[in-house]
Amino acid sequence: MDKKTIGIIATIATGLLCGCPGLFGLCLGLTSVAASFIPSAEIDIFGSNDPASATVAGFVALCLSLIFIAIPIVVGVETLRNKPQLPVDNEPLPPAS
Repeated sequence: MDKKTIGIIATIATGLLCGCPGLFGLCLGLTSVAASFIPSAEIDIFGSNDPASATVAGFVALCLSLIFIAIPIVVGVETLRNKPQLPVDNEPLPPAS
């Protein structure tokens, strides 16, 4: 397999293993933050009914999901970019004087 094929496989794998859970966490975080601002919402975050705990849990989920979404993007850019080739100089060096 050539390098481009391996890069495409790595990008797809990280997209499925990191990107999809990241999108799910993004939805969960947004829902938790939105529910903490609704006055009569029934909130239960790890046994706590405090809206502040829902806000903190939502922001933590948002931050982690953004990291998970960024991983496939970084893997794709790093594996699929064209790296500049260094010039090959096969000429012998002159003798030192």
